[in-house]
This record gives sequence, structure tokens and C-alpha cells, in this order.
Amino acid sequence: MTSLASVQKSKVKNPALAEQGKLKIEWAESRMPVLMKLREEAKKTLPLKGMRIAGCLHVTKETGVLVRTLKAAGAEIAWSGCNPLSTQDDIAAALAEEVSMYAWHGMNKEEFYWAIERTLDFKPTLTLDDGADLIFTVHSKFPELAKYVLGGTEETTTGVHRLRAMAKDGALKYPVIAINDAETKWDFDNVYGTGQSSIDGIIRSTNVLLGGKVFVVAGFGHCGRGCAMRARGMGARVVVTEIKPTAALKAVLEGYEVMTMDEAAKVGDIFITATGMKDVLVDRHFRSMKDGAIVCNTGHYDCEINLGQLKELAESSREIRANNEEYSFKNGKKIFVLAQGRLVNLAAAEGHPSEVMDMSFANQFLGMVRLAKEGGSMKPIVYDIDPAQDQEIALVKLSAMGMRLDQLTSEQAKYSDDYSSGT
Repeated sequence: MTSLASVQKSKVKNPALAEQGKLKIEWAESRMPVLMKLREEAKKTLPLKGMRIAGCLHVTKETGVLVRTLKAAGAEIAWSGCNPLSTQDDIAAALAEEVSMYAWHGMNKEEFYWAIERTLDFKPTLTLDDGADLIFTVHSKFPELAKYVLGGTEETTTGVHRLRAMAKDGALKYPVIAINDAETKWDFDNVYGTGQSSIDGIIRSTNVLLGGKVFVVAGFGHCGRGCAMRARGMGARVVVTEIKPTAALKAVLEGYEVMTMDEAAKVGDIFITATGMKDVLVDRHFRSMKDGAIVCNTGHYDCEINLGQLKELAESSREIRANNEEYSFKNGKKIFVLAQGRLVNLAAAEGHPSEVMDMSFANQFLGMVRLAKEGGSMKPIVYDIDPAQDQEIALVKLSAMGMRLDQLTSEQAKYSDDYSSGT
């Protein structure tokens, strides 16, 4: 076993930002009662004692709360960011005083994977992922490390989808828990978190009025639904594009107009992609767009908008505001791309509100605890969380909000299972 003492401790952009980062983490802690309750319990039982956790997840104040909770449970931790533009440097500086941290805003591709590899230097026993880059790095470049890993967790839709494909092909070397597929993750974080934080990123980088704008959402999954909901709440006229009939039908019945992207490109003022698929916006769409169209992405990877084709079409480009790049065409038309096509809610804003990440990260924490205890006997497949865990997390959250629930009486409970009672 390699200890963290024998590897480079941390690399962040500016250690002097640590005090500022600590204040932000403390603010998030005041908004995350479920995770804080788990932390207090874990301090007594140390369920992660002896575990070495490698994490690859957006370095935000909410992640800071998760990292501190994992550490309080007894784990040794090395961490990297899961997106080159999502790391908040003050948070990274604060956490570098507590764990091994390899992350800074604006990493290039080589630096990004260098940082992931540093988190593997101490032969982790657990991996924690958002997008599965860490797991893929273990499997593709350091397969010999898989024998040390009891299991991993995966935070996001794209990562879970790819890991299920790996498991189906027999390529997955250790068990992974699909945190994304927990109801208290995908139906809250993905919808309400993505919706609010993506609108936040758009407004911070443009300060445009959303009211009256034609707001085009590519993809009506949970993330796209959240974006559509919040854009409509700001007074925008929302158009949805989809490839899945049932998703498109849901959008129609919720009152949105559905059309192809070829059609939407001609009428949209603001475009946001939320599909997890590459080439959602390509050269023919850019040619059709209005002068002044704003384009951004809230899917995990930056390939949804084909920026290479946009650069070929444009005569010049310049950064006109922070996280806002203007592409000028020969005919005078301009298209504005936010956050370099990466996650607009994290690159141009602060990511999801603490209140929704509370539930997502409670699932992450409990996933780590389960794997520490049971991972050695689990098969190398993708597991869902126990539905009872969803209900418990939701109950704690509601209690912290001062909400109370009705309960079935004994007669009602009996009736619910009584198949002989008829109508």
C-alpha cells in the first residue's frame, strides 16, 4: 500500500484562497441537514475507517461538505475535479488543507487526466465518480489497481449509462452503485438543481432578459425538464427537441412546443443542450440561427455543441464577457457561446444549490459505506440503491424543512394488501 505521505500532497491554483473557500463550505453545511446528520453519526462509528477513497467530482462548496463527511467517517481521501471548468479554486484551496486535492479551474486535457492519475497513486479501495472518468482511467490505464478496489459510485446519467454498457460486456472489474438512479438524486438534483443553476449560469454570463425569448431545450430528460420549467417560469417561450417519442409527448402535454432542431434553429434565441449525446448543434444549425443567438450546454461533456464546426464557419471570435465568447460571421451575424460549451451551470455559476446536493451526496456517502462493508462480496455489475434509502433520505429532508407526513392506520395498511375486498 502507498500512503498519501509518499505522494505529492496537493496541487491547486492559489492556496491563499483557502479562508474564502472555508466560509463557502460552512455556508453549504448550514443548508445540508441530511449530510450533516450522517456526519455526526459517522464520527461515532467511523464506518470508513481504513478506506482510501479516490474522488473525481466537481469541486464546489457542496462537494466540500461531502469530502469533510467522508473524512469524518474515517476515510483517507485524494480528489480531482471531473470537469476542467467546474473547479472553484477557493474550495480546492480550502480542501487541500484537509485532504489531497488535485484540481484547478481551467485545466487542459493533459492536466485533467494527470490530476485523476494522482488520486490513484495511493491505490484506493473505493472510487467516487461523476462522469466515470476515474473508473475508465483505472480500467484502461491502470487495470492492476482494480484488485485493490472494493467498489465505486457514479453520480451522473452519462456515467451510469456507460458503466452499464461495460457491465453488460463483462468489462467492469468491480461493483458500482448508480447514485444517479436514486429517486432522491435524479428527480431532485437533475430537475430542480440543473434547472435553477443552468438559468443562473446563463444570466451571469449574459444578463439577458429571458422573458419573451424563445428558449430551446435539447432533450427532455430530467435535466432538460428542469431547464424548461425554470425558463418558462422566467417568462420564456420554451421549445423542446427530442429523439424519444415518449419524452417528446410528455413535453407536449406539459405545454411546450416540440419540433426538430433544424426547425428550432431558425426561431430560437437561447439554446441549451441536455442530452449527453455529441453533435446536437452542428454547422447547419449555426447557419440557420438568428443574429445574436446564445448557445450553451448543461450535459456532462462538451461535445454536444460542435465548436470545431462553429469555428470553421466564423470569421473571428473574442471573449466579450466572462464565460461568453462571441463568434462573428462574414455576413455580420454573431453567435454567443457560453462557458466554452461545457457545463454552463458550473463553469459560469456555482452549480446546484446546496439543498438538492444534500440528498445526492447523502446517497454518495451511504454508497461508500455500503461498499466498504459489502463490496468484497458484490459482483462487478452496476447496482441500484435500496428504495428504502430514498424514503429515509426524503423523510430526514422533510423533517429538517419542518414538514410532517400522514401515516396509514392499521386498517388502511391491512386494506392496501387485501385483494379480497374488491371495490
